[in-house]
Amino acid sequence: MEQKQALIVIPAYNEQNNILKVIKDVRENLPSYDILVVNDCSKDNTSAIAKQAGDGVKVVDLSYNLGIGGAVQTGFKYAEKNGYSYMVQIDGDGQHLPSEVNKLFAYMTQTGSDMVIGSRFLDIKSFQTTWTRRLGIKVFYYLFRLLIQTKITDGTSGFRMYNRKSIELLSQFYPDDYPEPDAIILISKHGLRIGEIGVEMREREHGVSSITPIQSPYYMTKVIMSILFSFTRTRTRW
Repeated sequence: MEQKQALIVIPAYNEQNNILKVIKDVRENLPSYDILVVNDCSKDNTSAIAKQAGDGVKVVDLSYNLGIGGAVQTGFKYAEKNGYSYMVQIDGDGQHLPSEVNKLFAYMTQTGSDMVIGSRFLDIKSFQTTWTRRLGIKVFYYLFRLLIQTKITDGTSGFRMYNRKSIELLSQFYPDDYPEPDAIILISKHGLRIGEIGVEMREREHGVSSITPIQSPYYMTKVIMSILFSFTRTRTRW
């Protein structure tokens, strides 16, 4: 299999107003990276607009809305099948800055981490999310310290870089629902190393988050239960 270097995966659902700008930012800042847009059965023109970006951008249209977990795992499967050494997850809403990917790569290279998380809260002043989500992130911080003895300041961040080991693992096993915190447990249980570095993020220009303040308590309860279940579950063969 031909070994390729790095792939940017952009999961997108109803991001017609953001997707072209995200692709442009990636191209300008990461010209050597390939781009995969995973259109999660959007109801708007996300797919058509992404395809307008032209050569160098692959668009996968899912037949059903799988949610963020299924969309990102599609990216892992694509990266694994096509022999990429690295994969970077960048949200389609424009909050993640492609220019910050170099920080993730440098940290991964220096520390030997298998997954590096871009954090809004680690030694940097960046766009801050709502207070309810910050509270939830703090709860996850203490939960990770308790369960896996690892300090993760931004466990819900979807801005992440993965090496070949973590790509191979997560192409087979990746949480379906609210996967970012759960994937930390999965990575740790399989003996892979997790790193985190502070990055700048910006507020989305269009659209709204899928998790509203009213939904936050339900989200918190569901994710905590999922984390505990993943921690107690027998390690999968890999």
